[in-house]
Amino acid sequence: MPLFPRSLLVGAVVLTMATTAQATTELTVYTAVESDDLQKYAERFNEAHPEVEINWVRDSTGVITARLLAEKNNPQADMVWGLAATSLLVLEEEGMLSRYAPESVEVLDSKFIDPAMRNGQDPAWVGMDAWVASICYNTIEGERLGVPRPSSWGDLTRPEYEGHVIMPNPSSSGTGYLDVVNWMQLWDEQGGWDYMDRLHQNIARYTHSGSAPCNLAASGEAVVGISFAFRGARLKSQGAPLELVFPEEGVGWDMEAAAIIEGTDNRQAAETLLDWAVTEQANALYNEGYAVVAYPGVAQPIENYPENITELMVEPDFHWAANHRERLLSEWQRRYDGKSDSQ
Repeated sequence: MPLFPRSLLVGAVVLTMATTAQATTELTVYTAVESDDLQKYAERFNEAHPEVEINWVRDSTGVITARLLAEKNNPQADMVWGLAATSLLVLEEEGMLSRYAPESVEVLDSKFIDPAMRNGQDPAWVGMDAWVASICYNTIEGERLGVPRPSSWGDLTRPEYEGHVIMPNPSSSGTGYLDVVNWMQLWDEQGGWDYMDRLHQNIARYTHSGSAPCNLAASGEAVVGISFAFRGARLKSQGAPLELVFPEEGVGWDMEAAAIIEGTDNRQAAETLLDWAVTEQANALYNEGYAVVAYPGVAQPIENYPENITELMVEPDFHWAANHRERLLSEWQRRYDGKSDSQ
């Protein structure tokens, strides 16, 4: 069996942003940023820094995390930009991140900065924005099939949802993993497994990516997709027959974050990208899709997001999620992997 799934080797998005002939440094950056935003972010960075040529290697959070860990002794990336903070904590524990304090990092919301900075250390990682779990509900298919709009996580375990729910596989999807962690923080670990046992009875399939369940709900291939707010809000704005549901028990979240890989030969260029990634201008770009960003005062309301989105977000324990990741994913696969899409 190959080390990485065929989808990574064949389907991963690799974007090389062309720069001027004067480019002096080529930087390889691994990312899980949504593909329809990556091009925009990359172009804006290169407008500011044409001297840096970046090879962007993109895939889902779990796949990028697994690849980085497999390459630990022979790193291929210079930097990670737009990967879940829970994944970066795993990489930090493995000694794979190089500490650096980007210019003006102190102005960011403190919850978006590696807590080590409070103890006088340079941060190993810096957050960009928060992505929030939500449910995408297809109103047309729901009415046609007699599947009601859910209002809670608990609703999804009711008999009328059997075969109509799609969820991301937490082994490959950061969204799927934040859901697993969120349910355990809501109901403790045993309660989380009990909930997922009941939910599994209604799951039609587990997808490779976190955006896929909402995409499938938007196209009518599913009634309910457990996904994240960014994807649902954008699809609804584009005319999809979706309602976004933020379950009343509370929603999990993680942050996209950035870090420099230890041992990179392109340190200066990596610092340049990290400096840019925390700027007010970059955060304004993030806010085009995400309601919560790291730079205070930048975030403006996002269409189809509730105004009280921050009140719905549960208090996360990123360190617990990172420290127990391998164990939780192994147990999840043992219980539920039979309904996962092939990768």
